[in-house]
Amino acid sequence: MPQATAEYDKATTVETAIGPLVLPSPYAEESKMKISNVIGWEESQTPIAPAGFTVSRFASDLKHPRWAYVAPNGDVFIAEADTRGSANQITLLRDNDGDGNPEKRVVFAEGLNSNFGMLVLNGYFYVANTDGLYRWTYTAGQEKLEGNGEKILDLPAGGYNNHWTRNLLVNKDRTKIYVSVGSASNVGDHGIEEEHRRANILEINPDGTGEIIYATGLRNPVGMDWNPVTNELWTAVNERDKLGDNLVPDYITSVEKDGFYGWPFSYYGQVKDPRWTEDPHEDLVAKAIVPDVPLGNHTASLGLAFYTGDQFPAKYQNGAFVGQHGSWNRSEFTGYKVVFVPFENGKPGQPEDFLTGFLKDGDGSKVHGRPVGVTQMPDGSVLVMDDNSNIVWRVVAD
Repeated sequence: MPQATAEYDKATTVETAIGPLVLPSPYAEESKMKISNVIGWEESQTPIAPAGFTVSRFASDLKHPRWAYVAPNGDVFIAEADTRGSANQITLLRDNDGDGNPEKRVVFAEGLNSNFGMLVLNGYFYVANTDGLYRWTYTAGQEKLEGNGEKILDLPAGGYNNHWTRNLLVNKDRTKIYVSVGSASNVGDHGIEEEHRRANILEINPDGTGEIIYATGLRNPVGMDWNPVTNELWTAVNERDKLGDNLVPDYITSVEKDGFYGWPFSYYGQVKDPRWTEDPHEDLVAKAIVPDVPLGNHTASLGLAFYTGDQFPAKYQNGAFVGQHGSWNRSEFTGYKVVFVPFENGKPGQPEDFLTGFLKDGDGSKVHGRPVGVTQMPDGSVLVMDDNSNIVWRVVAD
């Protein structure tokens, strides 16, 4: 096991938006691997929500549902893609009567390339493939995308294969699109030149022009949403691996334009990564921003959705749901749940569990599923993508 030098051999306390966070020294514990065995759910089983909520199946037998997008007309689009053996398709689900049982289910698009983010804007349907952003002309209610679409933006593909997702978000006045791009490596292992336009969030015009790098140093930003009170851009980020069981905590954070969030040279502000001692990039580290809300180590926090509906109780108003896909680089599992971060006047509070039960009781290696995207429906219910069990769960308030 690598040993920390004197510069890195003690714990560090950093101040986050929700209070102090104590970070152990790098390699305080050995970096270990524990891979989950996904066994799925019996027909009578569901994840567990707090009292006052009901969980049911919105759709089953999908092919790795990772992300959902609700079009203005209420149609639900499910991105089906995976790191290996990807379906590379989008399924349309239409629930006209709002009873939680879609009457229509069709394959909306196929032949894609590790697709993830989706967006309807200005008469186009956008799809973020891993290697580029494409758009098709689109009419509300349309049930199939035809042809190959128009590629309006090249995106860097390849590299670390768990960072293939490219998400999309439009601003409030619908004049800019934000594109998340994960890193090509764990911690710049193959050189910084391989990370060009990666580990960042891009901003473009709806036609793909005018690209700027909006924020950098975000190892794998996946979920993006707007804080409904402050109108700040927020994202969920997977932090780096192989520094031990309890480093480095994943997080959600507000995102400043031109902000740098540390990856790969530091984490949680100026806490230096010991793997960059020969070229520590002191100038960048000095301006690294401490993320707002830590969410546990190796949780694979991917989904992010602010709740703006009125179906759920008042405590959930303007708070954020985060899907945690679950750990692999830890001796004991962490994540494998959906957490809720309450917000008051636009400021975050302490995270709490919302949807649990994904870990099989009494067994140290088996899990029922792995949640990813969280999406609010027009009626205020919430959909949760359960990637490895191929289910979309629907959560409603009783």
